[in-house]
Amino acid sequence: MPHTVGYAPGVYDLFHVGHLNVLRHARSRCDYLVAGVVSDEMAELAKGRPPVIPLVERLEIVRSIRYVDAAFVETVPDKLDTWQQVRFDVLFKGDDWRGTAKGDKLERDFATVGVEIVYFPYTVHTSSTQLRGALDALRAESSRNHFTENAAQKST
Repeated sequence: MPHTVGYAPGVYDLFHVGHLNVLRHARSRCDYLVAGVVSDEMAELAKGRPPVIPLVERLEIVRSIRYVDAAFVETVPDKLDTWQQVRFDVLFKGDDWRGTAKGDKLERDFATVGVEIVYFPYTVHTSSTQLRGALDALRAESSRNHFTENAAQKST
């Protein structure tokens, strides 16, 4: 009986229902699911900023999800290098990659080694970027309040 290994890479920062949906859908399409958790350094290289949640904690969260059979730390930018180590049959991505230059390159690269790319619907209403924006706004508001309180105390 064929054993299909799936690979679902992501930063998995500020873990939310969109991440869970990708992992759930991915597991339903393979026999064994490996979640690729992008290292802090690779995340910063790709996104221009470090994750909010450190790698060791993101790895623990992803490992604990029942749909995930194994978690792998991605430390190189080229997914084909990762494939050399993990040897998956299917790579899962959000459909926000479909039809983009990055997605087209991914499909071309993996066609050379027989790996199928499967896209899942991107959860538009919840994203780590939105959550990060909300956190940044809260921090800014907290800083303004702290500054105002300090100024008020100095004037009394």
